[in-house]
Amino acid sequence: MSALVIYESMFGNTKRVALAIAEGIATRLPVTALEVGDAPEEIPAGVDLLVVGGPTHVHGMSSPKSRASAADRTSAPLVSQRIGIREWLNRASVGTFEVPAAAFDTRVDGPQFLTGSAAKGYITGLRFAGFRVTTPARSFLVAAKAPPEADALQPGALDDARAWGEALVAKIAPKVSTPA
Repeated sequence: MSALVIYESMFGNTKRVALAIAEGIATRLPVTALEVGDAPEEIPAGVDLLVVGGPTHVHGMSSPKSRASAADRTSAPLVSQRIGIREWLNRASVGTFEVPAAAFDTRVDGPQFLTGSAAKGYITGLRFAGFRVTTPARSFLVAAKAPPEADALQPGALDDARAWGEALVAKIAPKVSTPA
């Protein structure tokens, strides 16, 4: 049994959240975290939990246009420079077995009806690709006015991400022992 966390990140905040989720999962299950450009299109046998996440752009999933706009906001290279979760989900396949899946996003702190949520789109894409979504989408908040190079995560976001990872693995694999 193992888990796979696939993330898209522009400035690094979503990557940090994904890695914290992976740390939480790792308390009970071996886990691999991959940037979406390095993620396999077919989920390998033995993966018993898939988690995908990325930033919210223009109220939803990123697109090539929104990623280009993000690149224009910084002189630093983007973490995800090739594809986004949207494109990956359009090609992803679960194979012949059911894999439980969950989704998260990072979004600006504010009411969701104003900020949107990429994770809602990820949930739809996961279901369409044949994954079994086991839990509601989760958002981790960033400051609205932080420059791209700044640490924009809200205080406690990484602790919350670790706890969410632990809860995910406990839900899908309650009898899994702690890895050695």
